[in-house]
Amino acid sequence: MSSITIRNISITELAVDAIVNAANSSLMAGGGVCGAIFRDAGLFKLQAACNKIGHCDTGNAVITPGFKLPAKNIIHAVGPVWHGGDRDEPKLLYSAYKQSLKVARENDCHSIAFPLISAGIYSYPQDQAWRVALQACKDFIEANKDYEIDIIFAVISDDILAKGKKAMADLNIADKM
Repeated sequence: MSSITIRNISITELAVDAIVNAANSSLMAGGGVCGAIFRDAGLFKLQAACNKIGHCDTGNAVITPGFKLPAKNIIHAVGPVWHGGDRDEPKLLYSAYKQSLKVARENDCHSIAFPLISAGIYSYPQDQAWRVALQACKDFIEANKDYEIDIIFAVISDDILAKGKKAMADLNIADKM
């Protein structure tokens, strides 16, 4: 049975089929979660793999190997920069999660870990980001009942964790779906 859970853990520590990098469209090493993933995976090898891909549009996702990470793969998802919500930010964020899960399925990944995409330096309000993220994952599970996947949200803040748990309750999402 597929599941959605939220854990207070660094995403780079998880031994899953894929972790998701909150990427920029140029797929360059950045700061925050992105910087930690590049550092722990091996900056030069991961950047070389990303350079071969070249670009990823906002709302889309691509995959590379996990290199030195415990995760087998890294799915690079590009979320939107928050501009107040009137530039299709919710639609683009939903798409970044949906496309990540689609790429995971295409690559036979049955466990995936997400950060809270766009809620860091891209300034997406955390409460709203949680609602979009969790709804996208719930919708994917419901539309793909024949495909089992364990979805983990990895956060490193008790406050962000609490907001995620509240959003799960508000959306009537149990840890096991």
